[in-house]
Amino acid sequence: MTTILAIDTSTDRTSVGIIKDGVLIAEQFHDDPLAHGEVLPRLVSGILAQVARIDSVAIAMGPGPFTGLRVGIAFGEAFALARGIPWAGVSTLAAMAVAHKEPEFIVAIDARRREFFCSHYKNGELVAAPRIIQREEVADFDIPIFYEPATPLAIATLASTSGSITSPIYIRKPDAYPAPKGVKFRLWTQLDLVDICAIERSVYVDDPWSMAQFKEEYAGKNRQYLVAEYEGKVIGYSGVMQVGDVCDILTLTVIPGFRRRGIAREFLKRMIDWSRNQKVAAMMLEMRLGNEEAEPLYLAQGFRKISERNDYYGPGLTAVVMRKELR
Repeated sequence: MTTILAIDTSTDRTSVGIIKDGVLIAEQFHDDPLAHGEVLPRLVSGILAQVARIDSVAIAMGPGPFTGLRVGIAFGEAFALARGIPWAGVSTLAAMAVAHKEPEFIVAIDARRREFFCSHYKNGELVAAPRIIQREEVADFDIPIFYEPATPLAIATLASTSGSITSPIYIRKPDAYPAPKGVKFRLWTQLDLVDICAIERSVYVDDPWSMAQFKEEYAGKNRQYLVAEYEGKVIGYSGVMQVGDVCDILTLTVIPGFRRRGIAREFLKRMIDWSRNQKVAAMMLEMRLGNEEAEPLYLAQGFRKISERNDYYGPGLTAVVMRKELR
């Protein structure tokens, strides 16, 4: 006879269960996306009294939001180590799929930030590797999408019948990146305007902002302007402005010799953080059509194309309008 403790903290739900010889004999769960560490020991303690021993541990290894996922994995591994019993990890999405027999379907976990971790199944087989989809993309699918958390029985069954996954499943890049080495970011001052205008003219030869425009921006309210310095020299600048319930990115510029060092990404991150603090619904920006350097950066940060504006940058120069939801 085999008794398995199943643990899942991959979703907003913290769930535990005891499965004895393939039958669920005890289960508890708690719904709170921020309480995994607090409630997991209590839930496990509550069901352990119902069995004489635990032979192994089955752990949902994700994908899932980082903090909650690590709580379950660390607790499950420590529990197994302390008792000298084996543990096995399973894909949370695969365990979710066990309950569904439709010819074709998708299982999805709320990844927050208006995103979902998802897997696509067809005729019982995984079609492609798990990936992230945007909330706005959900309406484009014409097959069933299931969001129900995996059951402890499904996690334990999968752990007993498939190979163990020993590392957390992360399919979203971490938010933390090393800061650009040697680069200082700060609010711009009026003394920076000469350097900023010089960069503006060199980068945007055909249509640069004028000194008068920069002075007007500097004097404006409800906006944040930053510069990046390297060895005391201004090498880039960014600006974002709040207009009603939206923040609009006005400029994001890095001089050519310092591109691809994470400076633009750091500017963008800081503008997103500032916008979140303004409690707005979304962020907007315009990008020149065909800007192959900027587009991957914006897409990676959750901006999506919503329209185009012809002749925005001049005759024949189209702007792509992009939006990122913040709520």
